[in-house]
Amino acid sequence: MIDSNKTPAPARPLRLLVIGGGGREHALVWKLARSPRAEKIFCAPGNPGIAQLAECVDTSSSNVPALLDFARGAAIDLTIVGPEAPLVAGIVDSFAAAGLAIVGPSRAAAIIEGSKAFAKAFMRRHGIPTADFEIFDRFAEARDHLNQSALPIVIKADGLAAGKGAVVAHTRAEALAAAEAMLERRLFGEAGSRIVIEKFMPGEEVSVLCLSDGARIITLPAAQDHKAIFDQDRGPNTGGMGAYAPAPVMTPALLAQVEAQILRPAIAGLAQEGRAYRGVLYAGLMITPEGPKVVEFNCRLGDPEAQVILPLLELDLVELLWQIACGALPEAVVTSPPNGWALAVVMASAGYPGEYQTGKVISALTPGEDEQVLVFHSGTTKDAAGRLVTGGGRVLAVTGLGRTFEQARQRAYAAVGRISFEGAHYRTDIGAKALRHLPAA
Repeated sequence: MIDSNKTPAPARPLRLLVIGGGGREHALVWKLARSPRAEKIFCAPGNPGIAQLAECVDTSSSNVPALLDFARGAAIDLTIVGPEAPLVAGIVDSFAAAGLAIVGPSRAAAIIEGSKAFAKAFMRRHGIPTADFEIFDRFAEARDHLNQSALPIVIKADGLAAGKGAVVAHTRAEALAAAEAMLERRLFGEAGSRIVIEKFMPGEEVSVLCLSDGARIITLPAAQDHKAIFDQDRGPNTGGMGAYAPAPVMTPALLAQVEAQILRPAIAGLAQEGRAYRGVLYAGLMITPEGPKVVEFNCRLGDPEAQVILPLLELDLVELLWQIACGALPEAVVTSPPNGWALAVVMASAGYPGEYQTGKVISALTPGEDEQVLVFHSGTTKDAAGRLVTGGGRVLAVTGLGRTFEQARQRAYAAVGRISFEGAHYRTDIGAKALRHLPAA
């Protein structure tokens, strides 16, 4: 980041580096490439889908010294960090110390995702609505608390767990098993050495993200993620099996409430505590009978939320990200409601989020086959013969666009039907919740 509120955006196009190699980063590169301000885009490490739009760099997103060397050598004007792990580890601090412009929160600010215990205590300090909670690092104390708690109840690993560190327990046995697995058996390693046990919040989940330069915010279209692996939200949580935007459960009145009671207080509170937040702040919310409450904060774009939010964003993302890096977002940015809908269906490997096989040949849509469908690569690679094959648990995010919700949904699922690989699995009910809030066709 650039420590000046007066640094003007350069008039020339920018050389950009995106860090990460998943579906979120593919969506980021796709959106950046549509800006006249983008001269050239690099992505480290990237993936085969990203390689169609940017030059991929064979460097891990966690190898900060190598990324610094590349940014210097390639004369990168601005670096954008996709995943949470390098942000929590302090990549922004390293780039800033080297005088390189970068978008993302510092290590001190990224702790809002890096530690759920910190985040919950922070919300309590600043009056941000969230579920009641307690924090434990010993199983015996957690067990005593759980034996006296109402059910269902939520047990969360304190640290990063790739979206799989939260358990909603409906029985006492499930709750005790989750706490024991985290604290005693270290299911998530050091990330689960401390846990948050919180009251279950009934309601409907929705994600509201904003861009911030540390003082001002721009709120993005609300999205709804689908974390469970199976239809009707059954089965274990995943990194996300699909999403759509805008989420109709988030009415204009509710969005104004979220900005006033959650987003602005969070940005102001972090600044007050010496943790000025620059980048994307993600608020995972539950719309409860008492109003919106925070389930969790994340310090980056969501995945697969990015794959439905960015196609709807009409603003120039390169310009906005440069302004954030400079700490100089305009006082008032005019944002209009999305002119249409986007819905993404994630195609996953058989067995995900448990053990799964890779190397399965993908029969995919050809580029440009359908302009109203975007196929974002999440876990793909090339085999020795140069064929596109599966390389991860979540393989593709297939996004349909449309003037109506049903049009976007139909296009996404029609495209999914034309893509195949051995063991492909996907949910068939992405977007079903939205229909409760939309008038009948």
